[in-house]
Amino acid sequence: MALISLTNISKVYQMGAVAVNALYSIDLTIKQGELVSIIGRSGSGKTTLLDVIGCLSSPTSGEYFLDGASVSSLSDVDMAKIRNQSFGFIFQTFHLLPRQTALENVALPLLYNGASKEERRARAQEALQQVGLSNREHHLPRELSGGQQQRVAIARALVNRPKIILADEPTGNLDSKSGDEIIDILLELNQRGHTVILVTHDVEIAHRLTRKIMIADGRIVQDV
Repeated sequence: MALISLTNISKVYQMGAVAVNALYSIDLTIKQGELVSIIGRSGSGKTTLLDVIGCLSSPTSGEYFLDGASVSSLSDVDMAKIRNQSFGFIFQTFHLLPRQTALENVALPLLYNGASKEERRARAQEALQQVGLSNREHHLPRELSGGQQQRVAIARALVNRPKIILADEPTGNLDSKSGDEIIDILLELNQRGHTVILVTHDVEIAHRLTRKIMIADGRIVQDV
């Protein structure tokens, strides 16, 4: 059974009186453990596709099955539960709380699960260790480099132990060396069993991943 299955998915945004078609009739299947890049130019629809996959946005039409269960028309509350349980999100901007330490930022998603203070601390420390930042847990974001801040964001994505890691241009705000290190971490997470789906406009990054899906004008034009 596919982990992710999209059938005839379309997404239309209403901009006043104008309907903007962001996705057209997308058919896509992703299996557990795959390492996938979604590549395309700015405005191609790649981030919209990632948002639909990650239950950040509902499709206008079509069917979406996640691990065999339909999620196309769930309520906002149920979508939020699925996001928290099934996905870890990494963005181009790190979205760290500036007055919280690395450890506190990583532990934040566990508050929504009702985890105890001791469990939150232990799991956040475990996640920071996975990204090589055990010695930075008490540092504030401003005391960390861009690459280190993105590692904290990855640790936060891992803390709920999700099946699927979704990364939207995770190297976009980093120098090439730091960016390569972030991709190395994502490749290692895939080796540990996480399904990784990464949006990028960088062909070189896409070539480092096993499967490349090219999207243009809201349509999948290549899948290799």
